[in-house]
Order: sequence, then C-alpha cells, then structure tokens
Amino acid sequence: MGRMPTFLGQYTYTLDEKGRVSLPAPFRREAEEQRFVLLQVHPPALALYPESAWREVEDRLRGVLRNDPDARYWVLRVMSSAVEVVPDSQGRILIPSRLQDCAHLSGQVLMVGVIDKVELWNPSEFEGAVEGKEGDFARYAPQIFR
Repeated sequence: MGRMPTFLGQYTYTLDEKGRVSLPAPFRREAEEQRFVLLQVHPPALALYPESAWREVEDRLRGVLRNDPDARYWVLRVMSSAVEVVPDSQGRILIPSRLQDCAHLSGQVLMVGVIDKVELWNPSEFEGAVEGKEGDFARYAPQIFR
C-alpha cells in the first residue's frame, strides 16, 4: 500500500459538451491508482476521492451503519449519488449529468485540492461560499500553522 495522496491548490477547467473535465496533472500524479469515487456530500460541491482515501470513507460508513441503524437512509442518499470514475487517456473524467445538475456545473469547473480529496465547484458558488469567512482563519490558523 502506497502513501496517502495529498491534493493542494485550485485549477479551473472547462466542462466539455460530453460532460468531461480534465483532471489537473498534479492531482493525477498524486492518485497513483487512477480510480476515483465522485459524489455529493456537501452541496453544492462534488467530492472526488482517490481509491485509497475512499476505502477509509467506506470503513467509516460501515461503522456508522453498525452503531446507528437510523443512519441507513442518510447513507443510502449519499451512496446513491456515488459513481466510480477513471480518467481517460487525455486525463479527463466524466461527470454524470445528474451530478452536474446537483453542483450547478456548466462551462467552468473549479477544482480545489482539500488534502485527501478534490472538491469540484461552480466557480461563482465557491467564491460565495468562502467569502466573508476570513474570521475563521484567526480561529484555526494558530492550531495548524505554528
């Protein structure tokens, strides 16, 4: 088993007419196995997990189901949106139309590296989501950047 990938930075790519978008080369390099799971966990963004990180998510989902039977329907909802994606020879992944609709994607797609996963955003919705949240930086930065 290799090391856990780390995704950093942000990249904007165009969604083509077939619903494909290029995965940034640094993200492809980080995910050696080249298999990903794409789903919506935190609307409006999509989450793209490399296979190695997804295995840990599956373990946590199994634990939630074991410990809380009421979580079944929440897990069903989350998992029903999940698809496996593999980049094609040009490094593009296909975003199914239902997930494009869920994330309001058309034209440009902003991909943001979030440590163990990549989030896919409509660029204007990303700006709206993070704008005005700078106060949180002072709360969390001292815990992380010493």
